[in-house]
Amino acid sequence: MTNAASPHAIAAVLRPLDPAYAPTPLRDLPGLAARLGVAQLLAKDESPRMLGSFKSLGGTYAGLKALARAAGMDLPDLLARRPGGQPALVCASDGNHGLAVAAAARFAGAPARVFLHEGVPAARARRIADQGAAITWVAGTYDDAVDAAAAAAREGGAILVADTTDDPGDPVVRDVMAGYGVLAAEIRDQAAAAGPARPTHLFVQAGVGGLAAAVADGLAGWLAPPGLVVAVEPTAAACLPAALAADRPVRVPGALHTAAEMLSCGEASAPALTVLRRHGARVVTVSEPGLTAAPGILAEHGGPPTTPSGAAGLAGALTALADPGLARELGLDRESRILVLVTEGALAA
Repeated sequence: MTNAASPHAIAAVLRPLDPAYAPTPLRDLPGLAARLGVAQLLAKDESPRMLGSFKSLGGTYAGLKALARAAGMDLPDLLARRPGGQPALVCASDGNHGLAVAAAARFAGAPARVFLHEGVPAARARRIADQGAAITWVAGTYDDAVDAAAAAAREGGAILVADTTDDPGDPVVRDVMAGYGVLAAEIRDQAAAAGPARPTHLFVQAGVGGLAAAVADGLAGWLAPPGLVVAVEPTAAACLPAALAADRPVRVPGALHTAAEMLSCGEASAPALTVLRRHGARVVTVSEPGLTAAPGILAEHGGPPTTPSGAAGLAGALTALADPGLARELGLDRESRILVLVTEGALAA
């Protein structure tokens, strides 16, 4: 992600937008470590983040940057002046990215249109509408919504703020990933308080791969050996293994129905794929029972309330440790120190 703004510069842009802005907690959960049979379990809790998830770091920042580029203004000027006649921001979403892009448009005084596939829960759609965005429902999967949003942006003169692309150099998607890098910078700053030893393994939700790639980049060279990044996907929506095997994004077939709704993606993002391959990331897929059980296991051991999407990293670690062959392959043992991301808070009905 060369030429991107630094995490601290991006945080400086986002901080004035949220009176409660603060680095989200990095929680040391010894009871959960004991349950897993490892030395330490750290959980980066994104539930207190603006809009309730890490997506506000990426989608909001990228949307504001795109509007500023279109207006020929810097970001503080754009936010202060909120000029009339701005183009609409358009995106597809499983829920949280659309919420973040809609918030960017609201902050800047611009319109927004979010394309949702028919599997998105009504509660998530309402949150997006409450930010002032128009919603367009699309039959099919998240990937069908991605196609519809891209077509609408081309035809209507709007700005597409995607979190996935087949163009490795797409500037908007790179801004999304740069925003997620704030999270990795916070982890580096906070980890010393949890003890002198750094994590040996990162288990991180994949989806299209942007978050996993951004955090892999942000923690590169910092994790303790073996320093392994493990991207976690639902077995029902496993687009990364196909993409890594083909060395390019491949759209996997099927309905992609999964309890981890935010990971219901059938095609990986090209920029994310490049980064994950560079860092030697591995992939673990998780069954639906594993995904649905993870939030309860997290809560039972002092973790924050979340969804199957939010606890998918933990579900990946549990799956890997339950398989002795896979655990050996990933270098997991009683001395391992695992970092997971709790990517969103529990969803209100």
